[in-house]
Amino acid sequence: MASSDPNKLLTKADKLTRLSLTRWSADWKSATGLYEQAANGFRLAKDYEKAKIAYEKASKGQEMLSSPWDAAKHMESAAALAKDLSNWQEVGDFYRKASELYMECGRPQPASDALAKGARALEDTVPEEAIQLYTDACTILEEDGREQMAFDLYRAATSVYIKLEKYTDAASFLLRLGLSADKCNATNSQCKAYLSAIIVYLYAHDFKQAEKCYNDCSQIDAFLRSDQNRCASKLLSAYTDGDIEEIKRIAQSSTVSHLDHVIIRLARKLPTGDVSALKTVTAEDEEEPLDENDLT
Repeated sequence: MASSDPNKLLTKADKLTRLSLTRWSADWKSATGLYEQAANGFRLAKDYEKAKIAYEKASKGQEMLSSPWDAAKHMESAAALAKDLSNWQEVGDFYRKASELYMECGRPQPASDALAKGARALEDTVPEEAIQLYTDACTILEEDGREQMAFDLYRAATSVYIKLEKYTDAASFLLRLGLSADKCNATNSQCKAYLSAIIVYLYAHDFKQAEKCYNDCSQIDAFLRSDQNRCASKLLSAYTDGDIEEIKRIAQSSTVSHLDHVIIRLARKLPTGDVSALKTVTAEDEEEPLDENDLT
């Protein structure tokens, strides 16, 4: 049947959206139905490039018909096909567009989910873009007061940062997770996030930042009274003492074993630098008491 040929359906739909001497207004309703049929036909025929184009046009049609929800669904279908075709630029663009359309419907959860799908698809090929998508997905949920729904997204972004060896950014994202957990009264997640951030700083051999992070987080009562706080305190003391065996023992503790796998892997590699130098610096600080008579 000629009418079931997706190429002819696509051509017919395109004609319905073009203005001419005989057509003064586009017939988006009829065209969108044809685009949807064409997209399904191309997909069944495994012609994914044309199916992607048809879904893109169907999304545009639903948008013109003031149906952003259906438009978003079609845009997600186009994005999934772009992923199969390894067209990474379109993957990011299409999932972003789908997210915007969901937001037009006042639906932040699927808007965030669309960005997260894009991020997962781009983690290995365009990690920087994946991080941005994860960040934007988190922001949507934060602004809607749904921080708890973003916990896995914070962790996913942290994992990509660690793969990129951007440890300061990874620690910052963990602290952001801790702040969101605090708003949800998710104390366990909060304390794990703070200990994880301290471990990331230690892995990056930034003892001063790890110590500052510990002191800042210890201002929060929930963390101060936690097993994670005691673990962090022992870990920092072991660094100060230059006790490599104690550092390794703490890294094997059950408190650390309950953290995310990517953090456990870092902890098991501690210490990464020369901790004896830290011990020397600490000892010098202790051996130089303030001379009150020396005001120079």
